[in-house]
Amino acid sequence: MKTATLNLRIDPVLKEAARIAAALEHRSIANLVEVLIRQHCERVGVSIPDQAELFPQEDRDHERA
Repeated sequence: MKTATLNLRIDPVLKEAARIAAALEHRSIANLVEVLIRQHCERVGVSIPDQAELFPQEDRDHERA
């Protein structure tokens, strides 16, 4: 599965809270953010397509390799 980089600025207090929350669940901050985005999208009705739906040609190229 491909991943993308997301750089953002955040209040240091929120970053520390995210670090603590992630540690309590044995997650990285990046994984915590991903889970929170997925939960929020589900709650507001935004569907998240599979990568194959977004990058169909790359999947076919990968299958040939």
